[in-house]
This record gives sequence, C-alpha cells and structure tokens, in this order.
Amino acid sequence: MLSRSDLHAYQAQAVDFIKDTPGCALWLDMGLGKTVSTLTAIADLTASKQVQRALVIGPLRVALSTWPNEIRQWRHLKHLEVNQLAGVSAKVREARAKCLDFELTIINREMVPWLVQFWGQKWPYDMVVIDESSAFKSTQAKRWRALRSVLPKIKRVVELTATPAANNLIDIWPQIYLLDRGERLGKTKGVFLEKFCRQVGNPQWNQWEVKPERIGKLHGAVADIALRMKADDYLSVPDRVDSVIGITLAPKVVTQYKTLQAEFILSLESGEITAVNAAVQANKLLQLCNGAMYLDEGGWEVIQDDKLDALAEIAEQTDEPILVAYQFKSDLARLQARFPHAVALGKDPATIDHWNAGKIPMLLAHPASAGHGLNLQHGGRTIVWFGLPWSLELYSQFNGRLHRQGQEKPVLVYHLLATGTVDDAVYATLAKKDATQQDLLEAVKNLQKLKK
Repeated sequence: MLSRSDLHAYQAQAVDFIKDTPGCALWLDMGLGKTVSTLTAIADLTASKQVQRALVIGPLRVALSTWPNEIRQWRHLKHLEVNQLAGVSAKVREARAKCLDFELTIINREMVPWLVQFWGQKWPYDMVVIDESSAFKSTQAKRWRALRSVLPKIKRVVELTATPAANNLIDIWPQIYLLDRGERLGKTKGVFLEKFCRQVGNPQWNQWEVKPERIGKLHGAVADIALRMKADDYLSVPDRVDSVIGITLAPKVVTQYKTLQAEFILSLESGEITAVNAAVQANKLLQLCNGAMYLDEGGWEVIQDDKLDALAEIAEQTDEPILVAYQFKSDLARLQARFPHAVALGKDPATIDHWNAGKIPMLLAHPASAGHGLNLQHGGRTIVWFGLPWSLELYSQFNGRLHRQGQEKPVLVYHLLATGTVDDAVYATLAKKDATQQDLLEAVKNLQKLKK
C-alpha cells in the first residue's frame, strides 16, 4: 500500500492548490494523478473540519471503480468511508442517500438532478468535486442547471479535466461559472458572449466564437483558479506515434458516396437511405466509410469491408494486443464477426483486469464508454481508430487510456481513413480543435509561472 510520502511533488502542489482555492480547476494531463491529489485534499479538509461532507460526481465507470480503487491503494486515505450511490438500485440509492455519516459520497453525473431534488433546501454537501468537468459545459443540461441551483450551499467546488475546451473556448464559461458564479467571465452566458465573443456564420444558427483580440483576456481571467500541468513536464512517458492508413474505396463505393453527398439520398439493395439535413448526411457518410449503413426501414447493409481488411493487416503484423475504437453498433457487430477472438468492453470490470493482464488480444470499445478514467496502459500499446468521433474530448481521452503514466512502450495510434471523404474532414477538425485547446492550456501555464 502506498503512503502519503509516495506522492510526487507536483501532486502535493495540486493538493495545496485545492486547499488554498475554494473554487478551482485542475487542468492536468492524463496520468498525473488528479484523483489521488483530490482525495488527499478531501482527507485534509475533512480532518481539519473545513469540510463536513464531500460529493464526487463522475462518469459511471469512474465513479464505480477509479475513485474507490484509489482509496484502497493509499494508506492515508483508507480511513475515508465512501457512500457509494452510483450503480445501485433506486431503492438502495434512496436509503443510502439519507445517511449522512459518510465524509465522502460518490455518484455518477446522471444522478445530479435526482440528488438535488432529493435534498432540496437541505443540501448537505459543502464540497463538490466534478470529475471530467467538460461534461458540464452545456448550460441547457439538467445536470448543470441542478448543480447551479445549490451553489449557494456549497463552499468548495473542484473541477478535474484534461480537456476543458475540447470543442472551443466557449465551453469554458459554464465550467468557470460553477467555480466563481460568474465573477471572472460574466454572471450570465449572454454577458460572456457580449464581452468576449462574436457571432459567426448565419445569425439563425446562433454560432459564436471568442474574438481573437479577447482570447488573451479570457486566458488571464481564469489563470488564478486553474492549475495547468503538462505530463511532459513531470513524467517520462514513452512517445506516441500517430499514423494515417489511407483506405482507397472501390469505384462503385465512391459513386455511392458522391450520390449521397450530392442528392442526400441513396438507394441500396435492401432499402433507401435519406439524409434530412447536413448533420445526418455527414453521419451517413461516416457509416459508408466504415463499411455499413443504416437503412430508413431499419437494419443496416454492408457496403464494403476495406477497414476490416486494413485492421486485419495490422493484427497480422503484430503479436501485441490491440485496442480498437468503433463508432456505430454496426461496426461492433462486423468487428466481432470478422475477429471472433475480440472482446467488447462492457460493464464487467473483469474485462479491464483481463486486458491489463494481456489476456485479450483485441479489445473493442466505444470512445464514450472508455474515454475517461480507465487505466488500460498495462495491457497494450496499440490503438486503431476504426471510425473517428467529432469530439476532441472523446478522441483525446481514449488515446490517453494507453498513452499515460505506467506505459512502458511507445504508443502506436493508427487512423483508418477513407481517402478523400468525410473521414479526412473529421481528422482535420480534431487537429484544429486541439490547437485551440492547447493555446488555452499553455497560456494558463505560462501565466502561473509569471505569478511565482
């Protein structure tokens, strides 16, 4: 069992930052120990009676395994008794929620509206930790609105994420508001947009971006409550090597692609495919690139197997386990049919243990279910993107399952992209989003240096 003396200096710095900053964000790269740093701060704050009860909100898998497992690994945390509300039946959940003898309660983020309604004006948690706070970037989400309603009863809020602005800088306002109630970026979303942003595109689309001349001002406004740490500065993590494997579609498939692209409709042997708008069309085109398309009448039809063939070639060239990211249920079904030895990541925690023990040659996972908090770095070093998401957060977090502290070999990330298609556009979009986010993170880090 690890002891407090085993904490790295940068983790001790994060502990102090949480204790000294009632509303703060830890924008730490994956693998830097956000969880143990936060738990250590909770242990110190509850021991000194500065905090009575802490609530941790996280993705379901993370709430069920990562936080409890971390407590069991550290001697200075073992006294913390956890009221685990995530993953239990409604009846058990309600009974446990009434018990206030625990210093630490853990829930999954889907439970936030229920918990707020359950307690009403008697809200008992004076410290709230939001793991993967980027899930609270929408002011229209019930979880964000519910948490905002009890902010007056919360003394401390801690946000943890490696991807605070995965899509654009506008994602920052809802997260920062939960920390300072609008002090830095505006009391309302409208004030923030007026002060920092400008409208782009068709006014009816209601799309905004931060004004280039205001980006520096935004960076500076949040630097005092956001702690930025980059893995490269503290860890000796093996390199990550990215590769694009271009897939040349057959002429018939190219014709089908261009027809759907131009006419928003495509006739196949099993039925028709209709795209009612550009967003649906893009999704349908991604399906075509992956090899199977969903029909208007239900079900799906196989178009081509080019990506399956490319994955088979990668598998033949390595004797190491492969982590495969898929996007659609049709992808999963076809992957399982082509590779019977592959295992799909489900709710069984034993799957993760088997993977890390090297017992699974190919693990199939959707980025939304394996993108946060899972430690998979001991089971392999190869990732294959069968299909890419538009979300930089999902993309970055999924890659971080292998490219993190504890990985002993260079991580190989393969992208299977149908050449000259929407696949290329998604890949380019992810690169552009990443540049915007890295600018924010680097600016905050540099501003912190200036304050020292």
